[in-house]
Amino acid sequence: MEPREVISEAEERFERWRKTTGLITGPVVFVILYFLPFPSLTHEAHMLLCVIGLVLVFWLTEALPIPVTALLGAVLNILLGVASAKEVFSPFAHPLVFLFIGSFILAEAISLHGLDKRFSLAILSIRFLERNPTGLLFAFGIIAAGTSMWVSNTASTAMMLPIAMGILSAIEDAQIRRQDFNFNRFSTMMMLMIAYGASVGGIATPVGTPPNLIGIGMIDTLLGVKIGFFEWMGFAIPITVAMFGFLFLLLGPIGGYGRIRLDIRDYIVRNRALLGSWSRGEINTAIAFSITVFLWILPSIAGMVLGKTHPVSELLAARLNAGVVAIMGAVLLFLLPVSLKECRFTMTWRQAVGIDWGTIVLFGGGLSLGKLMFSTGLAENFGRWLTGFSGVSDVWGLTAMGIIFAIILSETTSNTASANMVIPLIIAIAQSLDIPALPPALGACLGASFGFMLPVSTPPNAIVYGSGMVPILSMVRKGILFDIGGFFIILFGVMGMCYLFGWL
Repeated sequence: MEPREVISEAEERFERWRKTTGLITGPVVFVILYFLPFPSLTHEAHMLLCVIGLVLVFWLTEALPIPVTALLGAVLNILLGVASAKEVFSPFAHPLVFLFIGSFILAEAISLHGLDKRFSLAILSIRFLERNPTGLLFAFGIIAAGTSMWVSNTASTAMMLPIAMGILSAIEDAQIRRQDFNFNRFSTMMMLMIAYGASVGGIATPVGTPPNLIGIGMIDTLLGVKIGFFEWMGFAIPITVAMFGFLFLLLGPIGGYGRIRLDIRDYIVRNRALLGSWSRGEINTAIAFSITVFLWILPSIAGMVLGKTHPVSELLAARLNAGVVAIMGAVLLFLLPVSLKECRFTMTWRQAVGIDWGTIVLFGGGLSLGKLMFSTGLAENFGRWLTGFSGVSDVWGLTAMGIIFAIILSETTSNTASANMVIPLIIAIAQSLDIPALPPALGACLGASFGFMLPVSTPPNAIVYGSGMVPILSMVRKGILFDIGGFFIILFGVMGMCYLFGWL
């Protein structure tokens, strides 16, 4: 099921106006910045500032498709002499780009062969979770969060929506209308639980959502700090659990929909029967996925058991790069046969090319801009200016500012674009203040995954809004509360985990 966004005619007019305004404003900003004097900047930094001004306007207004804007920024930097083509385009071949490609192909296989749906129905078969509305909400939230740890939050939400619609229909057919149970409100909470749960779950692993890989890549490129797959999970999972707990309280026990005993066993049994026994494609996908996850975390486990300086740990860390492992897992899908007689394999190239190449291009463009900001000295100058403007002077004040900035920006533009914009700026400010840059960068990275108020904030929001079961005011009210709660969870979570991991 493809994600779809249902908007009113007024909202459609606004979107057209926003894009048209961006097409005009972007070049105007470029020209103004070009002719303004910046004596503290080199020529290269000045030209880069002009390009970034244009790119930011286009990203915020989506005047052009966001990945196209990333490519436009790269081309302009070469034409204006900011850097050579080799220097500008080299981040597009960063190892993390291949982690994107490999993990996207694996996720495509999981959806293609129905492994995600089998996993979802297995969880829903747990009797404790199907007996009451609160348990059912918890189950759907866990499934959405667990699935989005490994596939995109968009795919996770699109997969969960028809299952939820079917179960809600079964509830409506099976139960007699009761005054102590508000079915419409429960339906709304169910839709929001799926969308918000998918966004929360993506935080837990490096491949769960693009901002994670963007943050890891920029922290590596700009700070020289490498965060391994297992290390990220150790850092992010406690924060994810806290976020999910708050989300469950917000939509579950205090959801205000009343109580009723559910009867959805027949629906679940019928749909599990339709899946039948495990197909060869499902088995192969599960094998490839399991091997990939094991190899992702193996270097970190070896480092913890043997010590990071042990020869075996160093060998595994050098050879089992996360991007290399992801490509290995993806290639394995093309080698594992579904039918040798018919020469059919688990994945075909025609199926693989359906992955989100736009996000991959955007990631490379964001890394390129971030790297150029520092190599030209623009980041240092911008950091000094923002320091004087904001008045922030300590690491946790800057971390809070980065989280707020990322959350607000994610309400109006994609979380990937938000991460590309906010993380390098926060790192620049931290370096100009001579304070640790890692905690603020991590805070901005996690904050970019938030954005729960509007249908346009994230694809999961748009998908569940398109169901017709989510009034816009309900999404805004719950989204604001979740944004506020999420800010504090991220801030205190980053504080605690950075002290625990010794990242200060």
